Amino acid sequence: MKSGLLEDQLRSDLERNGYYPQLVFDALATALGEESLGSFVVHHEAAFDRDELRRHMTVLALTATRLLVSHTDEHSHDGMPFASSSTEGVRLEKVDSVVVTRVVRDPANVKDSTGTTEVVVTIGWGAVSRIELEPASCGDPSCDADHGYTGTSSNDDFSIRVSEAADGTDVVEQVLTFAAALSHATASRLR
Repeated sequence: MKSGLLEDQLRSDLERNGYYPQLVFDALATALGEESLGSFVVHHEAAFDRDELRRHMTVLALTATRLLVSHTDEHSHDGMPFASSSTEGVRLEKVDSVVVTRVVRDPANVKDSTGTTEVVVTIGWGAVSRIELEPASCGDPSCDADHGYTGTSSNDDFSIRVSEAADGTDVVEQVLTFAAALSHATASRLR
């Protein structure tokens, strides 16, 4: 990983979250290689598994050529904690959708993104597809014929959800900034 201001900010964000920062940074550094970091987002989640707290860290990183998706999960075996960390690199030309859903407070008076209280970003590159089927009908309430099925197929490779209440305003802004950078990077690949 090339050293720079964004890399320093990434390390700082990882340390602030306090979830195995060196492990997560090393995994990303290996995936980045000699590429420069263009944008990133760090998201830390905690979940309860029966009576244990399990932590999960996701880092999305953008380079000039790739989207990196890093996951680090905490586990326990016989009372001994351990973590697994994996990083996937996706070529930008493979990213075919970036969906950004915003929840906005007082939408009639929104002037910029400061009213955004929640963001969901869904990124599709064709690795995971979801199919939703339901029985088809013809609209005639008295018809009892079998019309087969109808449905939709969509890419659903990755989603991240952050909120002002759980993650803070700065993380909501960071996710919006990252989504804009990724959208720009994938759009410029189409030209």
